[in-house]
Amino acid sequence: MEPRILERAEHPVSRRDIDANVLKVLYRLIGAGHVACIVGGGVRDLMLSRKPKDFDIATSAHPQQVRDLFRNSRLIGRRFRLVHVFFGRQNIEVATFRRRSEDVAEGEDVMIRLDNTFGSPEEDAFRRDFTVNALFYDPQSFRVIDFPGGVDDLHSRLIRTIGEPELRMREDPVRMMRAVRFAAKLGFEIEPATRAAIERHRADLSKASVPRVVEETYRTLSQPEAARALVLMAELGLLEAVLPMLSAHLNCSESPLSAQPTIRNMAALGKRIEGGYAPEHSILLAALMLDLRRVTDGAGLLADLRARGYARGDTEQMRLILDAFELLAAPSRRTRRLMRRPYFGEALQFFEMIAPAYGIDEAATHRFLATPPGGASLPPAALPPPSEGTEPAPAGEPRRRRRRRRRGGRGHRRRTTEGHPSSASSDSPAAGHTHHHNGAGSHDPHRS
Repeated sequence: MEPRILERAEHPVSRRDIDANVLKVLYRLIGAGHVACIVGGGVRDLMLSRKPKDFDIATSAHPQQVRDLFRNSRLIGRRFRLVHVFFGRQNIEVATFRRRSEDVAEGEDVMIRLDNTFGSPEEDAFRRDFTVNALFYDPQSFRVIDFPGGVDDLHSRLIRTIGEPELRMREDPVRMMRAVRFAAKLGFEIEPATRAAIERHRADLSKASVPRVVEETYRTLSQPEAARALVLMAELGLLEAVLPMLSAHLNCSESPLSAQPTIRNMAALGKRIEGGYAPEHSILLAALMLDLRRVTDGAGLLADLRARGYARGDTEQMRLILDAFELLAAPSRRTRRLMRRPYFGEALQFFEMIAPAYGIDEAATHRFLATPPGGASLPPAALPPPSEGTEPAPAGEPRRRRRRRRRGGRGHRRRTTEGHPSSASSDSPAAGHTHHHNGAGSHDPHRS
C-alpha cells in the first residue's frame, strides 16, 4: 500500500518545534545507517499546531543496537522491548519498527501478550491503535508519511481504530480507555464503528493487566479535559468496568451527567491542571470519590479501590483528604487540630478547589483558620476578616507550647518539690528557680 506523503510545504511540522535532544537521537541513529522517524502523538500534536508533551522515536535499529549507540540509555519492557535514552531527568523513548502478530481464528484468544516481532515502517504503522497516532515525520526529507489515513481523520476530528475495531479492542482492551483519553484531550468524536466496538467489549477490561488499567485511568483523568473524559467513560460503560461504585452513584441521579457534583469536581480539577497543577493520585481519587462519600458515607470504598489495584498509600491519603474536607466545610475545634497534620496543606488546597461546587463559604473557613484559638468558640460568620487586623496564628505555635510545658511544667515541679525537699528553703538557688516557674502566673504554659 502506497502511503500518503505530505511534502514540507503541505504540513506545519518544523524542526524548530522538536526538542533538541530528540533531534540528537534521530541524527545519531541515521548517521549509524538506520532509518529513524518521530511517530505518534508528537507528530499528531504538531499537525494540530499543539505543543507536544513528549516525542517518541521509531527506528529500524533493534533494541540492543540502540543501546550500543547510547551509553546514556537502558533497555526496558518485556511485553514491548524498547530503549530509554536519558538526558538528565529527560528520557526519550526509542522503539524498533514492529509488525502485527499473526491473525488468529475468530473465537480464539487474540489478546497481545508479546509484541517484539520486528518489521518495516508500514507494518509498524498498521499495528498501532488509532489512525491519528500512526503518522511519521522523516527528519531527513522533512516529510509527513501517512499509511492508514490519519491526516484525513485529523481534519475530520475523529478517533478511528486502524483495521477492524472489534479485533483491535479484543487484542488490547486498554485501547478503549485510550480512545476516551484522546477524544477528550483533542476534542474529537469517536468514530461510530470504533464507539460500537468499545460498548460491545467494555467487559474485556477485566482481562487486561490491572496495573495498566489503573495507570490508564489516572492518565485519562489527569488532564485539563478530565470532566469530559469522565462523562465519556460513563456513557460508553467503561466506568462501570473500572469503578463500578462510582458508576452506580452517577447512574442513580436524575440529573444529567454534566450537572452532577462529581463532574463539576473533575471540571474544577481540570481547570487547575490547565494552569500547570500536577495532582497527586490521592487528590484525583478524592475529586472522583468526594460526592459518593458524602452521599453514601463511602462504606467499602477503600476496600473496593484496593481490590481494583489502587495503592494503599494513595487510598489512605485520599481518605484523610476527604475527612479533612468535612472538617474544613464546618469548622470546629477539631479543625484546629487538623492544622497540625502533615497533610493539612494538601487538604486545604483540595478544599479551596472543590468547595465552590458545593456552595460552601470558603471565606468563612479562612476567617476561622486565621482567628487565634481564643476566638474559636465564635461562629465563623461572626469573626472579623483578616483585613480588619486579624493575623493568622503561626502554624507551629501549638507545638512550641507543648514543648515548653514538657520542659518547664509539671515534670520540673515534681523534681524540685518531691525529689529535693530541701529546695523549699527560700535562700536555696533551686527554690528561686522553682519560684520563677510557678510564680509565672498568667505566663504559665499550662494556663495558655
